[in-house]
Amino acid sequence: MTIRDRVDAIRATLFTGLLAGCLVLGIGSAGLTAVAQVRANAPQIGILSFGPPPAGTDADPERGVRQGLRELGYVEGRNVLVVRRYADGKPDLLAAQAAELVRLNVDVILAGGPSTLEAARKATRSIPIVTISGSDPVEAGWAESLAHPGGNVTGVTVTFPELDLKRLEILKEAFPAITRVAVLTDFGPDQRFKDQREAGARRLGLELLFIQAPHEDDIERAFAIARQGRAQALMAVATNAIVTNRSRLAALAQADRMVSVSEFPVMAQAGFLLTYGADLDDLGRQSIAQIDKIIKGARAADLPIERPTKLRLVVNLKTAKALGLSIPQSLLSRADDVIR
Repeated sequence: MTIRDRVDAIRATLFTGLLAGCLVLGIGSAGLTAVAQVRANAPQIGILSFGPPPAGTDADPERGVRQGLRELGYVEGRNVLVVRRYADGKPDLLAAQAAELVRLNVDVILAGGPSTLEAARKATRSIPIVTISGSDPVEAGWAESLAHPGGNVTGVTVTFPELDLKRLEILKEAFPAITRVAVLTDFGPDQRFKDQREAGARRLGLELLFIQAPHEDDIERAFAIARQGRAQALMAVATNAIVTNRSRLAALAQADRMVSVSEFPVMAQAGFLLTYGADLDDLGRQSIAQIDKIIKGARAADLPIERPTKLRLVVNLKTAKALGLSIPQSLLSRADDVIR
């Protein structure tokens, strides 16, 4: 049986269930035909997520995606089918879940973060992929240029060296006495990554200690290294495993009396003291706009890779109070959001 045959069989099963439901509800044949036509023609979007399904305890990372769908006239189950796969923070699950989306022959895959992008790229070179990625697309090898990616991947790139340096500037402005910062990643930073950030840090009178925590089990060890290195602050590079474990990281930083800094507002909502960067809701809407173009016939190879349209500064005063710290009014007046 071909992939298309399997997809047709799945749709036939869905239609059978829909038929039974319509009969129970008393929907007539004309209405049933209209529903069946919409279902049969609906594009399928596959969402590959590193983290767990939204549970309501933290800010919902898919809220912007749903907003983007609504704004462009898409209604799930009516004129678009969304297939979600969650790795629940387990990197080993990503390859199988990406392969499953490919077997289902979805029309486009949304892959948020470097780990999910890597899994999706390994699974397919033909299905278009839209990514919200922290890597440099050209340097990472999945795009010829930002203006013309040239392959089956496009999307939004959100992490670049100047933003990390801006976060360090904000940290130093708020707390001038800080001199040692632990930089936490879930990947092994190469020398160029380190050099770009260390050069700017030296100008601010900061020393950086790079620590890698690729898995949840590595987090306690990472904080032990930060304590041994006498780190006064934690800057977490907000890629997949970091964002998934944001509440735990914020709590551990607070327990160690470290100022915590990161990128997305969702990190501040989880307890980080300061964040500066793109808003995940905005990125979700931005990625859906690109998916809409692909559904309507555009090629990923020809869609320029975008940067965030807006950057937000968020200050968590609850965390500051727990640490016994005060935030300068000059910084509070510039903040886009203050969590009290």
